[in-house]
Amino acid sequence: MFDGRDLDEVARFANDERSGVAAHAATTRALSKRLASLTASARSDDGLVRVTVGPSGLVTDLELAEGIRRLPAAETALLILRTMRTAQSALAALATSVTTETVGAGSATGMAIIESYTARLQPFDE
Repeated sequence: MFDGRDLDEVARFANDERSGVAAHAATTRALSKRLASLTASARSDDGLVRVTVGPSGLVTDLELAEGIRRLPAAETALLILRTMRTAQSALAALATSVTTETVGAGSATGMAIIESYTARLQPFDE
């Protein structure tokens, strides 16, 4: 029913598949490691607020210059939120770049990751 050539072809196919899966797993691990180390910072136009976000987009550092004291509380809050969103947008851009370099923006993995970042980390909408 099967000759030796058929079995050799099946063995080659299986080895190729295993190699492809292993390579994809290695690439995905590399991407995960790079994404986990991303941070982004932004400074307000007036220099009064600086926000840093970590890999998930959460604020990891907030710096307020002394001049912030002269602003009303509502204006301070808006300035912090706007600066935070700018940092988050920068993080989404970094994640897109890293994903494109690692797995490609057009791959299923790449598209899912990029969509995840861009959907969660939108620019500030007043």
